[in-house]
Amino acid sequence: MLGDVSKDDEKLYHDTRNAEPGGLLKIMEIRAARLDHKDLQTIVEHRRGMFFDMGHRDEQALDAMSEKFRLWLRRKMEAGEYLAWFAVNENGAVMGGAGLWLMDWPPHMIGGGKWRGNIVNVYTEREQRRKGVARELMKAVMGWCAGHEVGAVVLHASAEGRPLYESLGFEATNEMRFMKSK
Repeated sequence: MLGDVSKDDEKLYHDTRNAEPGGLLKIMEIRAARLDHKDLQTIVEHRRGMFFDMGHRDEQALDAMSEKFRLWLRRKMEAGEYLAWFAVNENGAVMGGAGLWLMDWPPHMIGGGKWRGNIVNVYTEREQRRKGVARELMKAVMGWCAGHEVGAVVLHASAEGRPLYESLGFEATNEMRFMKSK
């Protein structure tokens, strides 16, 4: 399958840290998400939380988006076109997650790889923020991309996430958007 994660890639990172602002993070492990109900539910909850944190407060709209996303997510994960990683603490509790949508991309002048990676759903649980969780997740995703013919990686940054992504080398591009009127 396209986006298979090998057993070696399932546990990508272990880290022991000293005290940081916001508390002590003893051990963090990055693991690949599985195609099971629990991991799918966590990814859906992270996406919902991400949009809520960005100011989308219409509960009905968030619920509708979540249900549509759940169906899309299962389909994409089954096809190997969506991969996800979780940061978990020493007790196995999920601290945050990040997703990678592998998009089949036509030959292009930018990023000569076979795939274009679209990083989505980067989310850290509130009590775990400012402890390096999102940075380690991003490093895991980017490391996977580097070894798997992903020639260009894009993402949409929230105001809160932009400094992190810029520190990892992401730059603003010429992308534009058109939204059909309701």
